[in-house]
Amino acid sequence: MRELTEPIDLCRSDGRLDEAAVGWSRRPLVRPNLRGWGRAKRWEYWGVVTDRFCVGIVVSALDYAGVCSLWVLDRETGRTWESEAVPPLGRGVTLPPEYGGVASVTAGHLHIEVSDSALRATAPGVEVDLAVAPGAEVLGVVVPWSSRRFQYTVKDVSRPVSGRIVVDGTSYDVEGWGVLDHGRGKWPYSITWNWAAGSGPGRGLTLGGKWTDRTGITENGLFVDGRLHKIHADLVWEYDPTDWLRPWRVHGEGIDARFTPFHEKVSRTNLGVVANETHQCFGHWTGWAATDAGERVDLEGLVGWAEEARNRW
Repeated sequence: MRELTEPIDLCRSDGRLDEAAVGWSRRPLVRPNLRGWGRAKRWEYWGVVTDRFCVGIVVSALDYAGVCSLWVLDRETGRTWESEAVPPLGRGVTLPPEYGGVASVTAGHLHIEVSDSALRATAPGVEVDLAVAPGAEVLGVVVPWSSRRFQYTVKDVSRPVSGRIVVDGTSYDVEGWGVLDHGRGKWPYSITWNWAAGSGPGRGLTLGGKWTDRTGITENGLFVDGRLHKIHADLVWEYDPTDWLRPWRVHGEGIDARFTPFHEKVSRTNLGVVANETHQCFGHWTGWAATDAGERVDLEGLVGWAEEARNRW
C-alpha cells in the first residue's frame, strides 16, 4: 500500500479514478475533483464525545439530495434531540472543494456550519457552539473498487473541542473530543461498512471494515502524540447484530481492541430504491494496538464509537 507524499488529483480528466492517487497519507493531499452526476457522494461528518453529551453533525450531498442532520445525546438523562433535512438535489448545501473548508446548510429549522476550527449547529431545542483545537497528522485513504467507483476519505481523530451545548434552554460548558470523517467519492449502489473511532489524551484510533475488503487499502490507524501509525491489515470485526450493546472486538495483525457500548443510536430510512440502516454504538475502548516499531499502546481510556451501516443509495 503506497504512502502518498505529494498533492494529487483524485480523478483524471475523463472523471475516472487516477490510479496514482490510490494509497494512504498522513496529510489531506488528495484533491477530490469529482466529475459527472449520479453516483457522487460528498460529506462532512463530525462526531463529538464529552463527559455529558454525544453529538453527531452531518452535512452531505448525494447528487440527487442533501442529507443533513444534528443529533445530541444527554448521557446523564438518556434524552436525545435530532433534526434532519433532505433538500432535493442538495439545494442549500455547501461543501468545501477540499479538506478543511466550511460546510453548511440551512433548511427549515436546521442550521449547520462546520469547519476545521469550529462546529456550530442549531435546531429545535438544541444549540451547539464548539471550538476545535488544531490537529496533527490524519489518515487519508483512496479506496479503489474500479476506475468508476472509488472513495477518498480523511479520518481526523482526537481533536480537542470546547465550548457550549444548549438543550431546552439550559447551557452547559463542555470539553471533549471531536472526530472528522471527510468523504468524497463515487460509490456502488449497495454497500455495507464498519467504522470505529476512539479518542483520548495523546492517543487516537480509527478502524474500518467490509467496504475496503479485498481492495488492498484499509482505513485503520493508531495515533500516538499526533503521529499516525498505519495498520495495513484487514481486521476481524466481532459483534452481535441481535444485541448491539454487547461488547465488540476488532482484531488482527497489530491490534486487539475491545469496545464496551453505553448507548446505541439507530438510524433507518426506507424509500424503496434508497435505504439505510445504521447502528452506531457509543462507548469505551480497551485492548492494545501496535506502533510502527511494534510497541503495544494501551487503548484504555479512549472513548468513541463503533458502527455498522448498510446502504442502498
